[in-house]
Amino acid sequence: MALDVRDTKLLDLVDPAAEVEQIATNCQFTEGPLWHATGQFLLFSDIPANKMRKWDADTGMTIFRDPSGKSNGLTYDKGGHLIACEHANRRVSLTTADGDVITIASHYQGKRLNSPNDIVVKSDGSLYFTDPPYGLSAAYGAESEKELDFQGVYRLSPDYQTLTLLVDDFDRPNGICFSPDESILYINDTERMHVRAFDVQPDGTITNDRVFGEEEGDNGKPDGMKVDVQGNVYLTGPNGIWVFAPDGTHLGVILIPERAANLAWGDDDWKTLFITASTSVYRVACKIAGVAVP
Repeated sequence: MALDVRDTKLLDLVDPAAEVEQIATNCQFTEGPLWHATGQFLLFSDIPANKMRKWDADTGMTIFRDPSGKSNGLTYDKGGHLIACEHANRRVSLTTADGDVITIASHYQGKRLNSPNDIVVKSDGSLYFTDPPYGLSAAYGAESEKELDFQGVYRLSPDYQTLTLLVDDFDRPNGICFSPDESILYINDTERMHVRAFDVQPDGTITNDRVFGEEEGDNGKPDGMKVDVQGNVYLTGPNGIWVFAPDGTHLGVILIPERAANLAWGDDDWKTLFITASTSVYRVACKIAGVAVP
């Protein structure tokens, strides 16, 4: 595997001999990877195809949901329900135990959300998600009018009844994740090519906004983002997956053959990175485990 090493600490996280393996391809634009620990399978979105796909080691790639509402980011809530950011329906949905897909967030102060993009669950059961306007086009959502005059980041309360706007000054808020102890919320801004960090308060709001890390170059931008158990931050960027230490030091890049859009930890030990990249999905074994999805 090719690594662009900026700091030798990267070699403590990723073995340069590890293979970047393509496990699925012939998709249109892959996003939102999510590992199911019990079932040992990966879900991911294929946005323009309007499908949610499934991959496992025995069967390979199959269709999980069609249509998907042109879903993007996926997660599981504390109850094990599938949560999806749906571009076409401009909502966050929950799949019940009976298989019904219901809306849990679609409006803020009476106006439709832009197109929920990526999402993370906190240990108290609340959901945090980004809402850029990428889905307000036919290719990646549905052609429709923007109702909000900002691109927000929101918190949905654990009972899914209260939607709180946390911040509204992003250009294109996108990837979102917590530090391992949930004291810091990381949110990246695709067009500004940087990651911002916020301190998480006891009531779930965020303060102390600062720029955590910046990217530069072509062939990729900040999009999906995750952390490992040591607090290192992994996010998509030019040429692959950019890795930052908890103090913001850029450690280097895991080079990916296609333009990367998102990533997720998985496998039994949570040490495998699954990477959605353009028409394909890749995986690479790491030395450090990622923060597991509930």
